[in-house]
Amino acid sequence: MSQLVIKKFAQPDERRPFLSHGHLDLLHLGSSNIGMGVFEPGWKWSKDVQPIAGTRSCQSAHSCYVVSGSMEVVMDDGTRSLLIAGDVAYIPPGHDAWVVGDETCLLLDFEGMADYARRETSQPSPSMQ
Repeated sequence: MSQLVIKKFAQPDERRPFLSHGHLDLLHLGSSNIGMGVFEPGWKWSKDVQPIAGTRSCQSAHSCYVVSGSMEVVMDDGTRSLLIAGDVAYIPPGHDAWVVGDETCLLLDFEGMADYARRETSQPSPSMQ
């Protein structure tokens, strides 16, 4: 039998801090996970999450909605895009990203946060030197 589940980001199931400049709040809903990234001004994936992930670029795919703030995303092939509040985006694996401006970027992610910024599953990449 299915069960109704209601959760709030004010009481996340998990909070994963970045090295600095924010954190990820994660809600577990059955077999799904929804994350709210709180990316503070100065946050950059390659500085704040890469040492945790141990990969050259972010290898998570993200299906996300930008609640507030803005974030620049650059793919490994050089493709760039600016995400702003109200945007819905799919970001495939292989990217770096950083907050633009001095407003915190809040981003809801419906796909790529289950292992994001998770220390115990991190494995250094042989290509990182």
